[in-house]
Amino acid sequence: MAPQEPHAPADNALNNDTMERYQHPQEIDPDPPTGYPFPNTWTPLQRPRRSKFMEIDVDGENDEEGSASAHSQHPPRRSRSSTMSTDSESDAISDPGLALTESPFFALYPRLSLLTLLVLIAFPLLYEIPWVALSGMGIRGAKAGTIGRPDALPGGMPSQQRQRRADTNTDVCSRWAAQSALVNGTIYVYGGHSTTESGQRNGTWTNDFFTVDLTKSWDIASPIVKGLPQPSGPPAVANGFLWNSYDALYLYGGIFSDSPPATPDPYSLWEYQIKAGKWLEHSNPKTSKGNNSDGGNQPVQQSGEGAGISIPELGRGYFFAGHLDHYTTPDWSIQTARLYLKSLLEFTFPGHSNDGIQDLAGGKAAGSDGAWRNVTEGGIQDTAKFPSRADGSLVYVPGFGADGILLSIGGGQEASFSQMNVIDVYDIATSTWYKQATSGPSPKLRVNPCVVAASAPDGSSTNIYMYGGQNLIPYGQQIQYDDIWVLTVPSFTWIEVDTKGQSVPPARVGASCSIWDGQIIVVGGYTGPDLTCDSGFYVFSATDLKWQNNFNALTGANPQNQQPSQQKDLTGLSGSYGYQVPGAVQSVIGGNSKGGATITAPARAATQGPLATGKPITYTVTDTNGAITTQTGTAINGGTNNNGNSGPNIGAIVAGVVAGCFAVLAAYLGFCAWVYRRQLALYKNHVAMTQRAAVGAPNEKSSFLPSSTEGSSQRNGKGSITDQSSGVGVTSSRITATNSNGGDSVPPLPTGVWPPVGGNSTANSSLEDLMMGQEPSFVGVLLNPRRSLRVINRD
Repeated sequence: MAPQEPHAPADNALNNDTMERYQHPQEIDPDPPTGYPFPNTWTPLQRPRRSKFMEIDVDGENDEEGSASAHSQHPPRRSRSSTMSTDSESDAISDPGLALTESPFFALYPRLSLLTLLVLIAFPLLYEIPWVALSGMGIRGAKAGTIGRPDALPGGMPSQQRQRRADTNTDVCSRWAAQSALVNGTIYVYGGHSTTESGQRNGTWTNDFFTVDLTKSWDIASPIVKGLPQPSGPPAVANGFLWNSYDALYLYGGIFSDSPPATPDPYSLWEYQIKAGKWLEHSNPKTSKGNNSDGGNQPVQQSGEGAGISIPELGRGYFFAGHLDHYTTPDWSIQTARLYLKSLLEFTFPGHSNDGIQDLAGGKAAGSDGAWRNVTEGGIQDTAKFPSRADGSLVYVPGFGADGILLSIGGGQEASFSQMNVIDVYDIATSTWYKQATSGPSPKLRVNPCVVAASAPDGSSTNIYMYGGQNLIPYGQQIQYDDIWVLTVPSFTWIEVDTKGQSVPPARVGASCSIWDGQIIVVGGYTGPDLTCDSGFYVFSATDLKWQNNFNALTGANPQNQQPSQQKDLTGLSGSYGYQVPGAVQSVIGGNSKGGATITAPARAATQGPLATGKPITYTVTDTNGAITTQTGTAINGGTNNNGNSGPNIGAIVAGVVAGCFAVLAAYLGFCAWVYRRQLALYKNHVAMTQRAAVGAPNEKSSFLPSSTEGSSQRNGKGSITDQSSGVGVTSSRITATNSNGGDSVPPLPTGVWPPVGGNSTANSSLEDLMMGQEPSFVGVLLNPRRSLRVINRD
């Protein structure tokens, strides 16, 4: 991607405005101000590169000093000789005696050399004495740099573990642009901007680290907040992202301070182990080759102001787009324009598999450093209709494909915005981007909204809530928003929430939003220059569509806070416990509060991709009394359904097939019973007629006995019957009887096999059975109903 042209200098070039990171234009000041380090152009004040001997606050004595100066501008570092290490004061001079005795300088100026030696030894110690500590950056301490390898550390301390510092001060005036993650009922918030007094414009970048407890109820005026130790390793950044698995956090990206200015460090991934309460560094990460990715083995760059999302169910985190500039990337010249991105960076958590990465194919798990993939060629991603952007939001929706989909909402560049009536959709399983049009009135164009998603109890709809954000145009007159919109999926219809008459929080941008127990928790957000301070904690009911004064913790949920019907399925959205579909959404997609949406496809039909071929994962919802209120059983298409409760209802299908088989069998048995009764009646009639004929009723014949006048056969004078149709003659024994009047003999009653009549051997076989005195059986009818049916049809 070719770098964009630098923007022309303007009067509003980089200043101390607290919203500098939300005001995209990048101007160039040809005459850099004093104290502002411009890489490659302002060498005296440029932060020197760290040596391989990294520094650490071993005993924590600099905690107070480091914390006090967290928001103050650091003076330039003292120059260091090429032979001097700053790991500890003991490294200042490796062998002072030898150095002094052999130095011609010492021989010529002994007193001056001795004084210099005393200064070199005593001066660093001033940083370690609290009551005489100098302001600024200590040689040892949290701000001195990152930890190196074990051989550079006293006592062989683990190279990746960072020292704990003072707990974060949670009593602030305002807070925004922080990185946050929600794990098992606890919101973790790291870094971003914060102010301690109204009107503060400098020193707002922090490495604050605190939690918000969602396992208990609280009022928005007094949330349950706990300050955690400020780490000495992870940098103070804003507008990055905090990925989370179920037991760890991963800090990616972000922007370094511009007021006072800070030079970005080479990128390292920082992992926070929740149970152990410690930070670990994963340095020099590189990408791996995979589906629609770069060639692999490329250094991972630190992007800022992109859109992030964690999917712990899949063991992955994503960071979409953003930008690179001199506040994100080391050695980036101020003369080089900001570079906006369109790539999707994927991080597979340690211990998880990912078939999209070649090295993890076949179910292999990522190692302790995880695995990175930079998706750059996913479908329309490398085309002109897929613009670069920053300051957007990502949201995860289960179903439609084997691994679900991602939706990109909002964002833009300096003077242009991403569409709200067309949403970019990423199919995780195929690593491919598509576009999907929406219906209904669209929200105003914006950047930095906060977005969360909630699942209907039966999964028939996923409703995405978007709050706040701002318009960047015109510059210097940004407008923050306080509106809330719902994008309901799969209908892809925008619905504006009516909040008239409610206690709506001040409009804001850069807030952190989470959803738990069906309630949206808003933390922080920039509210513009007119508001003095902001409480920074608000709660919105996603079911009632109302702002409320407290957070109500619910009981009975699983650790992922899923809907009860989805708790056996890892893909069910977390945070949806207690959520029901609002009436305003029901009026658009149909169904009820439990789900049952009647619109199960985009209102503007998808032509390709998972939305054209797939469906949401749906579930059976059962009330507490055992009654089934909704049963959908719709399976996803175009992917593997890897859970037991989603997809087609196999039990219902089997029961239907069995019931159908029994119905067919019952009908068959009824038909055979009817045929059997008819055939039995004919048999009895034949027997009765034969008996009457045998006792002297010459004019009475069985309907089964052919007469001499039938065209099909004739008797000859020798007691045989000739079948004229076949030319076969069969001789038969004759039983003759004489009636009481001495008349002619009665027709014979055959004792052998009666020959076929009319060429129909099947029908006449039954006729033979009757003539042989064999009573028809029901089993015989079951086995050959066609034969019996032909017999009765001759009647």
